[in-house]
Amino acid sequence: MNRLVIVCEGQTEREFCNDVLRPFFANKGIVVSAPLIKHSKGGIVAWNHLKRQIENHLNEGAYVSTFIDYYGIKGQYEFPGWEEALNITDKTERLKFLFDCMSKDISDDIRYRFIPYIQLHEFEGLLFSDVSVFKKSFCETEMDFDKIKVTTEEAENPEMINDGPETAPSKRILKAVPGYDKVIYGSCLAMEIGFDNIRKKCPMFNRWIEFILEKVV
Repeated sequence: MNRLVIVCEGQTEREFCNDVLRPFFANKGIVVSAPLIKHSKGGIVAWNHLKRQIENHLNEGAYVSTFIDYYGIKGQYEFPGWEEALNITDKTERLKFLFDCMSKDISDDIRYRFIPYIQLHEFEGLLFSDVSVFKKSFCETEMDFDKIKVTTEEAENPEMINDGPETAPSKRILKAVPGYDKVIYGSCLAMEIGFDNIRKKCPMFNRWIEFILEKVV
């Protein structure tokens, strides 16, 4: 069985990897581990720190990917190609450009086992793949379902939900469900939605999964 290390930005992404991705890939002959980013307090770090961790895992013989939010990356983190990418209007093409730049910055001899991925715009966007699960998970006194529903009507797909400070997917969920805890509920809601449903609704995420299957299996 091939080994895949998915370096996660935070506990929410890690729980999702352990609960959803690990059993899926295990059935395909891929063993998944999901360490958190080192030298972090639960968020993104400068590229040079993340690159060092990626290359350490690659040098151990594993395939390596990343599961980090586009929303949290800023210029000061110095991701390769970041400034140039901002000139690309189409978000899908922008991420493809960033993935290519990240890959090219990894040492030549181990680069072929690196599968860069950044979630557009953040993990919580995936939870808008089927908002009916919010009704099943929270009672009427705990949430304002109309605020959740209107979000899906505004975006082309869950990954395109606005990434502004007050309109990011996680902020929208918090406004609708004040008691929402992303670590506790994130993975549970994702499992309730179903992995296949998330893949159908989130094209960038689905391409990541397909690329892993093509490269690692």
